[in-house]
Amino acid sequence: MKVLIVGSGGREHAIAWKLKQSKRVDKLYCAPGNAGIGTIAEIVPISAMDFESLTAFAKKEGIDFTVIGMDDPLVGGIVDAFEKEGLKVFGPKANAAIIEGSKAFSKELMKKYNIPTAKYETFRSYEEAKKYIENGTFPVVLKADGLALGKGVLICNDLEEALEGLDTIMVSKKFGDSGNTVVIEEFLEGPEMSVLAFCDGKTIVPMVSAQDHKRAYDHDEGPNTGGMGTFSPSRVYTKELADKCMTEIYQPTVDALIAENRPFKGIIFFGLMLTKDGMKVIEYNARFGDPETQVVLPRLKTDLLDIFEACVDGTLDKIDVCWEDNAAACVVLASGGYPVKYEKGYEISGIENAEACDNVTVFHAGTALKDGKFVTNGGRVLGVTGVGKDLDEAIKTAYAAVELIDFKDKHYRKDIGIK
Repeated sequence: MKVLIVGSGGREHAIAWKLKQSKRVDKLYCAPGNAGIGTIAEIVPISAMDFESLTAFAKKEGIDFTVIGMDDPLVGGIVDAFEKEGLKVFGPKANAAIIEGSKAFSKELMKKYNIPTAKYETFRSYEEAKKYIENGTFPVVLKADGLALGKGVLICNDLEEALEGLDTIMVSKKFGDSGNTVVIEEFLEGPEMSVLAFCDGKTIVPMVSAQDHKRAYDHDEGPNTGGMGTFSPSRVYTKELADKCMTEIYQPTVDALIAENRPFKGIIFFGLMLTKDGMKVIEYNARFGDPETQVVLPRLKTDLLDIFEACVDGTLDKIDVCWEDNAAACVVLASGGYPVKYEKGYEISGIENAEACDNVTVFHAGTALKDGKFVTNGGRVLGVTGVGKDLDEAIKTAYAAVELIDFKDKHYRKDIGIK
């Protein structure tokens, strides 16, 4: 089969790497891809948001199956565009991807169908939101309604921070039109975890758990990023919690979307927090997480293409999704200054040495090729994944490989998987 992946980050590299292992995949393409993906797939220089050119390419090249990795095209309706042309594609339609595209929608869905989440209010008026904050309690969580590259969530400890955050979202419009509406939530405390799940519209199959590290610096300090590293499994997500989540969160979410005439086929990402009142949903995403994918897919035993096809065909209940009894950790190597201001174009050395280590895979996120050499081309540059029999071994393996890679202003957290 000829398979096209749409996206350009570490997540898409991990998807490509896993699909490459399928005996059924003859040729892999990736649009627009990155330098690392280019070592295992043919790069197609088409933007992920250029639906017309992507569908034309898929038809011209006889692509059998397309996988959408990124949030923007999913929310924008790329699956609808592909299906309209009679092309087989993995991912939710726009009317289902809205669970990520609008935090206000997802909160209202959870409220309507009694899916546990933080208390909240939604505002489209800056003045009303400001008044609500001035009469509220702290800490408080502010969320830009739409997509914001994983950075549109602000935790504010006092009134001054909250008003500054509200200005950032609704007045300065740091996140663009995503800030036209703001969701203001109660602050919850407890360990966070991520559970991604395959879904075929009616059946949902959760993957192994993971935990992300969003803050830029050690000890969860500094600004929110797209993710500085992750590990799998979560240290607190037990079988009992998994069973409870299935009956109270996972299946009810799928059923709620069916009831709303928005059946979901693809990946639902559940951002969860174990509070004193039980497990609650922090957020939904409508695709694989990044960098969660880089620790979850290395643990998958079942052919990924078989699972993807079952999701599209509505036959997920016929697939036995199996996992390795091991652990994985991913450390993100970022450009100095990320996520605020950083330089690009620095030569990267040592990737081959890291990849020569046992149980190590280096996933490219922001890289490019210049004069035959890899150079930095984004905020998050590489994700170094180590696999081991347990978390301690996986973390040690990942960090040993990290030491072998270098580029100017290399920045990474030293505490991935420790908490």
